Amino acid sequence: MKKLIIKNATLVNEDEIYVSDVLIEGSFISQIDKDISDKSASIIDAEGLVLLPGAIDDQVHFREPGLTHKGEIYTEAKAAVAGGVTSFMEMPNTNPQTVTLAELEKKYDRAKACSLANYSFYMGGTNTNLEETLKVDYNQVCGLKLFMGSSTGDMLVDNEKTLEGFFSKSNALIATHCEFDPLVKDNQKRIVETYGEDIPAYFHPIIRSAEACYKSSSFAVQLAKQYNTRLHILHISTAKELELFTNTIPLTQKRITAEACIHHLWFNDDDYKTKGNWIKWNPAVKTEYDRAHVFEAVLDGRIDVIATDHAPHTIDEKTQSYLKAPSGGPLVQHSVLAMLEFYKQGKISLEKIVRLMSHNVADIFKIEKRGYIREGYFADLVLVDLNKPTTVTKDQLLYKCQWSPFEGNTFASSIHKTIVNGHVVYDNGKFNEEVKGQRLSFNHH
Repeated sequence: MKKLIIKNATLVNEDEIYVSDVLIEGSFISQIDKDISDKSASIIDAEGLVLLPGAIDDQVHFREPGLTHKGEIYTEAKAAVAGGVTSFMEMPNTNPQTVTLAELEKKYDRAKACSLANYSFYMGGTNTNLEETLKVDYNQVCGLKLFMGSSTGDMLVDNEKTLEGFFSKSNALIATHCEFDPLVKDNQKRIVETYGEDIPAYFHPIIRSAEACYKSSSFAVQLAKQYNTRLHILHISTAKELELFTNTIPLTQKRITAEACIHHLWFNDDDYKTKGNWIKWNPAVKTEYDRAHVFEAVLDGRIDVIATDHAPHTIDEKTQSYLKAPSGGPLVQHSVLAMLEFYKQGKISLEKIVRLMSHNVADIFKIEKRGYIREGYFADLVLVDLNKPTTVTKDQLLYKCQWSPFEGNTFASSIHKTIVNGHVVYDNGKFNEEVKGQRLSFNHH
């Protein structure tokens, strides 16, 4: 069995920071101690480097099958590990949509063959497939995704009776995209009538308004409370929605949890002036007031997870006029660096970043033996150099779409090495692709 010792690393784990060695045997962490020696082990000298549990991204769109001109599991998972993300959960709005057991298993087979990161795939709900979603073994699948607002790929579930069926019968964690569609359509119609078809991107948060988000997310919360459903609301973007969440009970007792995405913490509606469609996401990037309040909720525990909603589109698609350009952008290669930037700015602690990007994700989804630096756990680890800057340039982007909203930005830190299941997959810009990632498993018993 292959052995690896990481020497003198500064570990950030379970709200503590301390210097230690870590012994990895095969896929697992076997010992965490001050001074480990084993003649048969390879050594990584990590003095001056920080060791984090690998980030687990609970919301990505890798576009395979059917939309592989935008991205594919291989390219986007490679970008993920280069960014310190060791596991991902991928969304069902592919082509064909992941709304049958057969299509779901095809994705797992594909990832097994090519993904450098660990993986799970959501089952997708529609207005007509409730029975099919009830057949899924949710110890092997991360959850059930409901689009309670239409986004890329037409998977809108807007029939109230159907939604009640999902919330009352499903034993899965239900992850929702919440925007109230009729309101979005009315807003768009009004603005197009007033300003014409050729409108700038800064109308996006007016069309996909805070009211549209709140109307939908508050309805999801109402249903979850009514049926005691395990609900996880994705990409919270407004100050108003924060009243739906609590920080007064421990995470393990919460039935309703929430995620914030990097872009809603980083950008505000002022940025449409310079970035236009490049920051067109659903839900929309909103005001500075919203951004600041969402960040505050990340710090105080009302929001439980930070993810990316990584959603690549081609440069050609994004450079179309506002009404034609699709929503979404690629982020998974720089999510950890973006959060470390906030740490460098004094806005968040390293311990909190690790909690939001690793520990909490593992706890919310009940992922088996991941998300922590613990003996007996999978060795999914990231070594970061907090003092070596990374400038985002086109030539080092690993996304198939070949652009990033962070292009031209210099982050103060860099990803030094990424270890997935004990295997050093990424090392200072070089990859070792011999070993692929594993399917995540969940403990819902």
